[in-house]
Amino acid sequence: MNETNMLEPRARFTAADLLSLILIVSSYLKAESAIGVNWGTISFHRLKPSTVVDLLKDNKVQKVKLFEAEPDVMKALMGSGIQVMVGVPNEMLAALGSSTVASDLWVRQNVSRYMGKVGIDIRYVAVGNEPFLSSYSGQYEPYVMPALLNLQQSLAKANLAGYVKLVVPCNADAYESDLPSQGAFRPELAQIMTQLVSFLNSIGSPFVVNIYPFLSLYGNSDFPQDYAFFEGTTHAVTDGANVYYNAFDGNFDTLVAALSKIGYGQMPIVIGEVGWPTDGAIGANLTAARVFNQGLINHVLSNQGTPLRPGVPPMDIYLFSLLDEGAKSIIPGTFERHWGIFSFDGQAKYPLNLGLGSRLLKNARNVQYLPSRWCVANPSTDLSDVTNHMKIACGVADCTTLNYGGSCNGIGAKGNISYAFNSYYQLQMQNSQSCDFDGLGMVTFLDPSVGDCRFLVGVTDVKSSSFRPVCRWAILWVLFLWGLWVFVM
Repeated sequence: MNETNMLEPRARFTAADLLSLILIVSSYLKAESAIGVNWGTISFHRLKPSTVVDLLKDNKVQKVKLFEAEPDVMKALMGSGIQVMVGVPNEMLAALGSSTVASDLWVRQNVSRYMGKVGIDIRYVAVGNEPFLSSYSGQYEPYVMPALLNLQQSLAKANLAGYVKLVVPCNADAYESDLPSQGAFRPELAQIMTQLVSFLNSIGSPFVVNIYPFLSLYGNSDFPQDYAFFEGTTHAVTDGANVYYNAFDGNFDTLVAALSKIGYGQMPIVIGEVGWPTDGAIGANLTAARVFNQGLINHVLSNQGTPLRPGVPPMDIYLFSLLDEGAKSIIPGTFERHWGIFSFDGQAKYPLNLGLGSRLLKNARNVQYLPSRWCVANPSTDLSDVTNHMKIACGVADCTTLNYGGSCNGIGAKGNISYAFNSYYQLQMQNSQSCDFDGLGMVTFLDPSVGDCRFLVGVTDVKSSSFRPVCRWAILWVLFLWGLWVFVM
């Protein structure tokens, strides 16, 4: 799809297209809660989107959440039957909230152009991603409601407002309390959250929240480890007549209480992100991730609900995440690149029953790898001056598994050097010069992986993400021209 087509998408969703979705709509209204996944694409080694869509279909995953409407991903999802939540990046909220011209263009480019009889079943547009996160210090707060109002108007113009629902994924730090029944939104968010929830309720949208018991455990040495899981605990929390045996239920009911305090105690809730990382830090490992995710899935699908909502589980939950993303920022923690239930190449990390018909995860098919060769430290050289080379390699490639608690932390000094060299080498598509390191590196055809420490081989499809600035720039360019026209007139 060329840029010309991208900037001149189909303007409206036709009546014929709406008629073709009648059966889908009716089935949606009757649909039960389900397990979906987040599909992030911040990776050095990206699988072809068509390969990922096949992976979703093979594992019978029917709901996927995207953080941005990337054209190659959207194209791959067309005709798949998978229900999609597509995201608006936080950085675009100001532009979309300042002009209906911008919001109209965004909807045409990223929603209406893809919908139709053989298009994408887009159910939600996620307006921002955790825009009220406390670490943002209110940076995006002023733009959320204006962006929502403009996008809702744009969806209405495209005859989609009754089918595509707007949501705002919130981090669980939007509310707080010592006990679930005392839950309340942060004082500085009280006004905006009341406005937001009222608006979401008026258009029939759920409240979307991201809950991470792992982060509670990771950030607090006094947090009881067994309370983070679903296997039973010796640290149950008693809240009046209610007893909480896991952090997920306690967090969920804290939100229920917060919603009740502003008059929306029955509002449907969707879990936008929840999961457990497998590497890069203490507590982030394959066993813990499997136990948490399987426990979560079993708990939700049992329809047990929570003490404040007995028998009423979340509408849906979206596991975070589908694939590892080796290029993500590690500012939150070195585990950030290891949330996937599949590794970067679509291979299942551990046994997991998603409750969708297959007892075990099925691996991606037809993955195209680079040749089976690796870059390692040359054993016949003096490695005393390797520090700068290590910094360069790990400053570009992903070396987070070498950190304390990581799967490669115990492979020794030479092993660490080899891992760093190889990560860089694979990132450079095995370019022979990228394994030189002033003579300290060498190419080997013997897999240097040790135990759980896997020395990766890259995949051949590493398509650039350069289209992202193009899409955002188009919005900003239209805004500039619109402002110039207003000034001239």
